[in-house]
Amino acid sequence: QVQLVESGGGLVQPGGSLRLSCAASGSIFRIYAMGWYRQAPGEQRELVALISIDGTTNIGDSVKGRFTISRDNGKNMVYLQMNSLKPEDTAVYYCNINGGRTQYWGQGTQVTVSS
Repeated sequence: QVQLVESGGGLVQPGGSLRLSCAASGSIFRIYAMGWYRQAPGEQRELVALISIDGTTNIGDSVKGRFTISRDNGKNMVYLQMNSLKPEDTAVYYCNINGGRTQYWGQGTQVTVSS
């Protein structure tokens, strides 16, 4: 059984930083990409950042230049470094693994940006 566990969320002031981590456990036949999505209340889930197996990244326009994604292939971990946080970054952040025919999701971690 595959499990994704996120950590690192919390409350931070505008302009601050947070680092999210996601640890994947269990048997995954093949990983095409790992990434982060977020969902604010009343909004649709949106892509934050993706990193493929070859290291290619895709960063959402709203966070480009502020957020960085990285991964440790050997440990099946993915990280999201979030800098210069804004109140509009407030959301539940979900870790995702694209396993081809199967998508895996974490339970989400809350990020709140507020003074």
